[in-house]
Amino acid sequence: MKMIVGLGNPGKKYERTRHNVGFMVVDELSFRYQTPWKKTKFNGMVSQLNINGEKILLVKPLTFMNASGECVRPLMDYYDIQIEDIVVVYDDLDLPVGRIRLRAKGSAGGHNGMKSIIQHLKTQDFNRIRVGIDRPTSGEIIHYVLGDFPKADQPTIIEAIKQSATAIEDFAEIPFLEVMNRYN
Repeated sequence: MKMIVGLGNPGKKYERTRHNVGFMVVDELSFRYQTPWKKTKFNGMVSQLNINGEKILLVKPLTFMNASGECVRPLMDYYDIQIEDIVVVYDDLDLPVGRIRLRAKGSAGGHNGMKSIIQHLKTQDFNRIRVGIDRPTSGEIIHYVLGDFPKADQPTIIEAIKQSATAIEDFAEIPFLEVMNRYN
């Protein structure tokens, strides 16, 4: 079984914000496979699908971004999922809008959701897909990441969400390093 964690914040207020692009990617997969979401006892939403015989657990932590690891670690333990079978999808200020970057390990890079996951997993060595949201030219970062994508960026971000979901589908069949080579 593989586990795909989309990072974001729960609630209507945050639904379409830049910080919720991880949720958007796992929602795209749930939509493609018509799998329902259900709440777990681990303070998250999960959806299960099957891609060519590989079970995939989609996860949306409901802990709010800064405590994402509190949901991820217990789910890993409950489903006995190995660290190499995890992919975390999240927004990245250091990439242009719509650019995706796959990595097999790395630091949190200032991302509080990733800091929480690294703290709870006790390692930085896990797969991730970073989806570019760009940096604001002015104003506070927090207002920027919690803001919606402007209309002009929406086609670009929708394409990045679809491309990220397709990369995850590929990961169901081939090693993550091969998927990285395809998409980076």
